[in-house]
Amino acid sequence: MTQVKDLTLPPLSEHSDAQDQRTRLLDEPSEWATFSSPEKTEAGCWRSSVVFEGMHCAACAITLEDALLAVPGVKSVQISGASHRGQIVWSPEQTRPSEWMRSVERHGYKTVPANDAHAHQHRREEARRMVWRLAVAAMCMMQVMMYATPTYLSAAGDISDESLYLLRWASWVLSLPVLFFSCTPFLRSAVRDLRARQISMDFPVALGMLVTFGVSTLGTFEPDGPFGAEVFFDSFTMFVFFLLMGRWLEQRMRDRTAGALEAVLNRLPDSVRKREADGRWLLMSIRKLQVGDVIEVLPGQAFAGDGLVLSGQTQVDEALLTGESIPLRRGVGDRVIAGSHNLSGTLEVRIEQVGASTRYAQIVALMESASSSKPTTALLVDRWAKPFLVVVLAAALAAAVYWWPTDPAHAVMVAVAVLIVTCPCALSLATPAAMLASAGALARGGVLVRRLGALQHLANIDTLIFDKTGTLTRDSFQVRQTHTRSGVSASQALAWAGLLARHSLHPVSRSLWAEARRQAELGGQLDALEGAVVQDVTELAGQGVRGQWHRTQSTALDLRLGSALFCDAPVLSGPHLQVSLADGAGWLATFELAEEVRPEAAPLVKRLLDMGFKLQVLSGDGQAAVSQVAETVGIEHAQGGCSPQQKLQAMQALQAQGHRVAMVGDGLNDGPVLAGANVSFALGQAVPLAQSKSDFVLMGGHLDALLETVIRSRNTMQVVKQNLVWAALYNAACVPLALLGWLPAWAAGLGMALSSVLVVLNALRLSKRLPQALGWLRTPSALV
Repeated sequence: MTQVKDLTLPPLSEHSDAQDQRTRLLDEPSEWATFSSPEKTEAGCWRSSVVFEGMHCAACAITLEDALLAVPGVKSVQISGASHRGQIVWSPEQTRPSEWMRSVERHGYKTVPANDAHAHQHRREEARRMVWRLAVAAMCMMQVMMYATPTYLSAAGDISDESLYLLRWASWVLSLPVLFFSCTPFLRSAVRDLRARQISMDFPVALGMLVTFGVSTLGTFEPDGPFGAEVFFDSFTMFVFFLLMGRWLEQRMRDRTAGALEAVLNRLPDSVRKREADGRWLLMSIRKLQVGDVIEVLPGQAFAGDGLVLSGQTQVDEALLTGESIPLRRGVGDRVIAGSHNLSGTLEVRIEQVGASTRYAQIVALMESASSSKPTTALLVDRWAKPFLVVVLAAALAAAVYWWPTDPAHAVMVAVAVLIVTCPCALSLATPAAMLASAGALARGGVLVRRLGALQHLANIDTLIFDKTGTLTRDSFQVRQTHTRSGVSASQALAWAGLLARHSLHPVSRSLWAEARRQAELGGQLDALEGAVVQDVTELAGQGVRGQWHRTQSTALDLRLGSALFCDAPVLSGPHLQVSLADGAGWLATFELAEEVRPEAAPLVKRLLDMGFKLQVLSGDGQAAVSQVAETVGIEHAQGGCSPQQKLQAMQALQAQGHRVAMVGDGLNDGPVLAGANVSFALGQAVPLAQSKSDFVLMGGHLDALLETVIRSRNTMQVVKQNLVWAALYNAACVPLALLGWLPAWAAGLGMALSSVLVVLNALRLSKRLPQALGWLRTPSALV
């Protein structure tokens, strides 16, 4: 997905004509790529990532999903009430973005493309409006409390009726700004619900506000009427203040928990300096950047695309993209990636990848998907949110009916307390707030969470299966020895192997191609090697690569490169990894490659074993090489010669025995087993991220991040359980108090606000990174 920050669209705050014009501009197919990508599971459809303005709760997300799914052509919708982000799959043959965006607007919300330049500005404006509403509510509340205090402290008859009425009228006047300004978000949401025949968590709150103000107004205008004994302007202003304070704190903390996501999604510059043909530098929009352009990148700026450094030397920060916290040196001939930051020197960079083909865009797509996904627990809460709100309204009505014969004014305030105190905001935030906080912290550590629900599953894992090549070992190899059939030279066999290997992303293939290029360059044959034509190349997962090398226009040589079984080759004895080459006549050559075990693999295995995990190695390489690596890192059970199907069958056998299995692989030949595991990890540098089927992507390629992810998943589920228990205990304790009339409205508002704030504060603890030495310096018992 392309990161774009300069959508030439009018701000959302302008009049409705400008808004319509803005949405109509997004109907142009040329604009779709700025916030959408082609959907792989639905042919011809697009997946759009958007941010919703005006959301406050899980019920809002449900309302939006229902509204969008009612639009013809919208295939699926997924919206997170915690991040306010969503993904919409739609068919351009049946609908356009403006149509489903207008369906959202009819319900009182606004839709902004996830990468819109004005999105951050809109959030800041909304935050400023929230502060103003909070300030007005605070000032009016303090003044109203000053007027109400004499009535609480004085005995009957100490204050004359005229003075009492004057205090009531003053309180009424001061409550008007609170009602018509501070209460606006709640009232608008309630009106929106009534028009759409929906119900959200703001509806009972708004109803409580209106009822409290209405009853107090009647008592002010008709002091001798049924509601004239007491007014509740102090309670009204107090619980509005408490609710706004809670919502403001919740908003601030939610932004902090999603800070890593925002930092990754908004790293590209608005514009770049491109070198023209005459040597002049022209400032241009990033949207016009093309492959082959040469741009200038100044210190402090982010790289706009993947490219090659032509001049200059600097250090770059790739922490949020690869997990590498130490600045990396880059100079002439080095490659830089989009979204990383230039720290020290001025560079000239030739762009090699832009838009959706960059590694950065693939990261954005993964994080967008994660931020809008819903864990199982959150889905369960969302499903019960609306029925719960209906029960709340019924309980408030029943309380009012019960208390009405005793005291109508008291009955109304009991109903108000029930409406406010039972709002399930804390319950709806309990799970997504914790998981978003963990996902943000993991992103800062170089681990991308593709599905938030995977954190829940990872906490219950008891078995881990590792691939060998590129996972327990580094993804580079050295050709130690070459065995060939009679009449074939080692250099010729390596050249043929390299021609096939250049079409594969497997670590072994990359090493063979690199060695073939090195030897060809030494022999002065590099141009001939790179110019050789291989056609009809096919890669078979877990087996190898086959294709035709055209010697001349009329003759071609069928070649196969891969396992001994795939090439009908003999299996040689020895500890090294063996790759075979064959032609139509049979075996041609076998290459012995030495691989290096990752230095962090053995300590990681020890910690996982100490934590009680069962570990296995499943690999397609020869049994001797697999056993040697497994013994080196400390894993007892290792099986080599496995096809992808055999890996999947072995994993399914463990699952059938009741084990919950996590798979760790390089994401290429491990596709089926990664997809079938309860939880899956892929090393991000092994394959294009968009093709990964994993739940977690280790961007830096360091296995030690696996341990932090496991520990954090357990901590996350502990926080989720704490949040759910707190939300349940809060409702269990406060609802009976409200029904009995022992909980005033202002205390109900305070309790509701504090419950949501405490849930988010508890989740905020997860947003901090674990100490680097956590897995290596603490005792195993402390990790669990």
